Amino acid sequence: MANDQVQTVSGPLPVAAMGKTLVHEHVLVDFIGAGQINDQRWDRSTVIKKVLPYIRAAKQLGINTMFDCTPAYLGRDPLLLKALADSTGMNFLTNTGLYGAVNNKYLPAYAFTETARQLADRWIREAEAGIDGTGIRPGFIKIGVGDSLLTPLHRKLVEAAAMTHLRTGLTICSHTGPAIAAFDEIKVLQHMGVDPAAFVWVHAQAEKDLGALVKAAKSGAWISLDGIGWGDVSEYLPKISALKDAGLLRKVLISHDAGWYKPGEYDGGDFNGFTNISQQLFPALLSKGYTQKDLDTLLIINPARAFLPQIKKLK
Repeated sequence: MANDQVQTVSGPLPVAAMGKTLVHEHVLVDFIGAGQINDQRWDRSTVIKKVLPYIRAAKQLGINTMFDCTPAYLGRDPLLLKALADSTGMNFLTNTGLYGAVNNKYLPAYAFTETARQLADRWIREAEAGIDGTGIRPGFIKIGVGDSLLTPLHRKLVEAAAMTHLRTGLTICSHTGPAIAAFDEIKVLQHMGVDPAAFVWVHAQAEKDLGALVKAAKSGAWISLDGIGWGDVSEYLPKISALKDAGLLRKVLISHDAGWYKPGEYDGGDFNGFTNISQQLFPALLSKGYTQKDLDTLLIINPARAFLPQIKKLK
């Protein structure tokens, strides 16, 4: 794959063709746990029927690309995403990696015993040969850690992600939250020789210290404010403005963290759509003096720069 392309579930896509991009969404999430999950717990045609109108609504608002951040053992389903892509024309990207948050409920048994190198080898195989025999390759790395200093197990996940990045150039997205974990992750990545520009601090909106967001962005890390599908968009304005005022709007990613068809719940449970950024956040930003160029930076330019597959070694 040329290094000016991202890997979607439908094949390589030039980064210039990504267009308006939502970098953190979920079509389906199954919370039953790694020990019980299997793809027989949902019927793809039923999920598609429920989800299709929400994807089309986003498409009508000009969204062209969506990153599905559901990890393995939490409901990752590349074939489901491929069917939705075929039906809607939306570009979908899926991921490789493992999710260690929520007291490791979604980690398979091998994650506790294998080394970082062994885990990385698994993720590299997915990146090079495809996921579970589908031939569909991941477009980024997704891991998850706790909300304090890294445990040895979570440190291993970060190390494995670093190794995978240094082989594949895929960007590392880590479910993180507060700054204490984010800066610990950045320290591990730097120790592994990975530039923080390869790292996305997922759920950075959970950190109340605006200075911490600025500090992380100055280090090169990407600041992902990605709960916009669930909360009051006004809560995001001070965070975006703090980064803009520091000259760091070019390091900000935004998304909804929305969707979530939930197997086991009636009709898949409540489903949140992917429209709040277009219909609520952007009008609020424009009212505060942001320009269309600023909005394009957030939704078009930054995702293309953040997820361009490129090995980023620490200089």
